[in-house]
Amino acid sequence: MSGETRLDFTAKSDGHETSVSGNPAFNQVELRRIGKRQAEVKEKKNGAVVATVRERLSSNGNELTITTISAGHADQITEWARSGGAKVAGDPLAGEWTQDPSKTRLRQGSIVKIEADGNGGVRFSGDFSYTARFDGKKYDLKNSRNDTVTLQLVDPHTVDASYWRDDQVAQKDRWVVSADGQQMTLTTSGIFENGQHLTENLVFKKQ
Repeated sequence: MSGETRLDFTAKSDGHETSVSGNPAFNQVELRRIGKRQAEVKEKKNGAVVATVRERLSSNGNELTITTISAGHADQITEWARSGGAKVAGDPLAGEWTQDPSKTRLRQGSIVKIEADGNGGVRFSGDFSYTARFDGKKYDLKNSRNDTVTLQLVDPHTVDASYWRDDQVAQKDRWVVSADGQQMTLTTSGIFENGQHLTENLVFKKQ
């Protein structure tokens, strides 16, 4: 969650307690899904519930209503409108993409496949492969000259990927999916083992 304040934590929607650091108001949360469009978060301080947050998504997926309930305070209700992009962050990227030879001068014939992994991340396969989440943490690469990758979701149609080798960033990619979801542009820059620098733009079409 990011806005005027930022709070980062990872929790399963099974109602079990998860520790949260860096927040003076609470240090534990319980996340529980209530059907497909509702969720409830209990915020706790040293085991005691200090607030209950209920989230409800509209049937068309464009409006989110958040109700915060805490003892001694009137219920706080905020409504949010979706500002753009897909209903699931990974959706625009998901699919099989084939390089468009008419819009790419260098490498030809590349094919990549991207799938949502069901856990807030993606499975990527092409010249190399990995499974990673959009949390900035390092995940192992397979069949790559680099060691690990980190992913950041810039917006619902843009992802930044950094590839690490020997604890140094060796390559940076930016994936941008068009508004209609049919074209993906990859801008990549990196350094080979011999010190040579490369910057390249590739354009893919969804199959």
